Amino acid sequence: MIRFAKLGMLTLGTVVFAASGATDTGRLPADQLAKAARSDSISIPTPGELFAALGKSEKTNWSGQYRGPMPVTYSNRAQIALNLGGLIADGFIAVEAKDSQQVKNIGSDIIKLAKALGVSEHLLGRGKSINEFAENSEWDTLQEELEATQNEVKSSMQSHADQDLVILVTLGGWIRGTQVVTAAIMQNYDERSAKVLRQPALVHFMQSKINEVSPELRQEPLVKDVSEQLNGIEKLISFPAGKTPAADDVRKVNEAVGKVMIKIESKEMPK
Repeated sequence: MIRFAKLGMLTLGTVVFAASGATDTGRLPADQLAKAARSDSISIPTPGELFAALGKSEKTNWSGQYRGPMPVTYSNRAQIALNLGGLIADGFIAVEAKDSQQVKNIGSDIIKLAKALGVSEHLLGRGKSINEFAENSEWDTLQEELEATQNEVKSSMQSHADQDLVILVTLGGWIRGTQVVTAAIMQNYDERSAKVLRQPALVHFMQSKINEVSPELRQEPLVKDVSEQLNGIEKLISFPAGKTPAADDVRKVNEAVGKVMIKIESKEMPK
């Protein structure tokens, strides 16, 4: 069963899964699109939901999905927002791996990037809570605390009229989450897990949200590059209804999102 997070301010849809109500064409039902259009939220699953979709298979090597230390000294706000979303996804990975030290390290980096965007000082309290729960191996509570931290970051941005950055934080989390999910499926290919990747409506929806950001932000090289890459990713995950992605299909998606992550992480901005 897929666990659904306590989503707070976000109406995060379950577009990825059969239970989402998406049609066989891969499009969002009209009622879901209307609901999204009437709100400021984004119907994108959290990293925790993406990882939960893999099930509780003991075969998933979560610690094997760690990546090396990343810079927390970016100066470009769009790049900071995208990387913040990816870091939050890393936090969920560490929770799944039940790695206390990794949780604390990532929690510290999340706070640093959030502060660089001018997010509320209340997040410092979240950082302390994350450390305490990690020390006591309270994994379920840690999952909820990461979700609460993510929601608080976005809520603070919205209150400062930074809705454009909220979109990028959410997008960064989805890209990193999809990179991890595809890597895990590649390690232990399973048809049921592979079906998670059929989500063209979701990628199309994210692309539409990018198109709604301010013209200035939309023209930034990194944002333009990520948007262009999403077009290719949408094609890769637009599998015919009823078709299960083969192992090679999963590999292609993993490579595509991996290229986007390299651009997001790079200290050298695209030109």
